[in-house]
Amino acid sequence: MDYYQAPPQAEFYQYVGNQNEQITNLEYAIAAGGCCSSSSGGCPAPSSKPARSKEKVKEQVREAYGSVAEANDAGEACGNGQNCCGVPAFVDVDYAIKLGYSKEDVESVPEGANMGLGCGNPQAVSEINKGEVVLDLGAGGGFDAFLAAQRVGDEGSVIGVDMTPAMVSKARLNAEKNNYRNINFLLGEIEHLPVANSTVDVIISNCVVNLSTDKLQVFKEAFRVLKDGGRLAISDILSERSLPEHLANNAELYCGCVSGAISVNELEQILTQAGFEEISIEIKEKSREFLKGWYPGTGVEKYVVSANVRAVKPKSN
Repeated sequence: MDYYQAPPQAEFYQYVGNQNEQITNLEYAIAAGGCCSSSSGGCPAPSSKPARSKEKVKEQVREAYGSVAEANDAGEACGNGQNCCGVPAFVDVDYAIKLGYSKEDVESVPEGANMGLGCGNPQAVSEINKGEVVLDLGAGGGFDAFLAAQRVGDEGSVIGVDMTPAMVSKARLNAEKNNYRNINFLLGEIEHLPVANSTVDVIISNCVVNLSTDKLQVFKEAFRVLKDGGRLAISDILSERSLPEHLANNAELYCGCVSGAISVNELEQILTQAGFEEISIEIKEKSREFLKGWYPGTGVEKYVVSANVRAVKPKSN
């Protein structure tokens, strides 16, 4: 596991400026082509009305993943089934294994929960214990949330938060049909969590934070809801080299968890700003193998990589 030194404060403010500029550029890109657009074999393109704010970018992401959920409910493929903005017609067990899950993991969750939308397995680094309260940021169809519910047992509980109504409805129905009594799926944004202060033991997330247009706010909210000593354990995409402009401003790659990625140093600075300690970021070099298939021919695997991220909310004195 590698530990990284946080960059100076000036670099953090440069990050904020770069993010705002990138979002402005993406607004125009989305208006022109949409996320996961049908022109590239993806899900149906969302609204083509001009995007004017970060909220509009967020809405386009919501529409894209709503299309993924609806396609999965219909038993249809949607876009590239092996990236973060598409789903195969049938569960791809081999792809799940590439992400770090076992065949048993895939078979143990309700049908439709695993849509292959992640970039790793946060369960592998979360060290979830029986009786704990777990929060899944961007829970989607509930794959990681259902796995966590099995770990915490009847004594614990799991909260899954997602901003896409179709995903939340899908996850709730699966929980009800399969008699999961220790799990609750809530509609909400990870920048404004519908969760009380200091009530969560572990936060997990799988390839979601990169989609946020305000990553500092995400981690401030994560810090708020964690108990003292609570842990953050997520899998996400980070950038190792600056993306070329044509990739950085590509709306489809933003919805597909690529162009919204920040660097290791930027992430550590943000986590520190939010109040976290014991920060560790483990780069997964082998992830480049499946990243090649996300957007074939673009070379995104040369610029971004999957990583396991862990941090702790310090205990009060």
